[in-house]
Amino acid sequence: MGAGTSPADRAAADGPAAESDDAEAEAEAVEAPGGAADDTAADGRTGSHLAPPPAEGSATGRSREAASLTTDTARPEGGGRAAGGDAPAPARQWPLLAVLCTAAIGLLVVATDPFAEAFRIGTILIGVALIGGAVLRLVIPSVGMLAVRSRFTDLVTYGLLGVLIVMLSLMAQPRPWLDIPFLENAVHFTIR
Repeated sequence: MGAGTSPADRAAADGPAAESDDAEAEAEAVEAPGGAADDTAADGRTGSHLAPPPAEGSATGRSREAASLTTDTARPEGGGRAAGGDAPAPARQWPLLAVLCTAAIGLLVVATDPFAEAFRIGTILIGVALIGGAVLRLVIPSVGMLAVRSRFTDLVTYGLLGVLIVMLSLMAQPRPWLDIPFLENAVHFTIR
């Protein structure tokens, strides 16, 4: 803000964007430990310099009511702890750790290539980890950080990606373990 300008002048010059900035500055005011509100705005101004709240019937009052500020993000359905609060942190997130460890083992098998079919086995493990995540998300009511979106979205995402990875690893060349002619034709058609 330049010298000699007030929040009202800025609101008139900038329009609705400035009003939302003022609303954010007011929302950031915190309450002091003694119970009194801290009157310092985000830019260092004190409460005596802040513009008074608009009247209920004014245009600015209605726009502030319409543009509500989000103060918290809702936890996804089933996003609570998988174990009690007194359990150590890894135990509270065991569903996520199970999926991550299985996928990490699959990646390790692919990276180290310790045996003949290591690529296929490793990618199958990665797909099985995602399918396991979908099953855990379906069966267990509270899965911790494995819950990313709604239960349905997580099931579709984990399950579809897991099945796709397993199917592709079974069909990988040379000497595929699974032969699905229409999928093979689709792959050959797109790669030509």
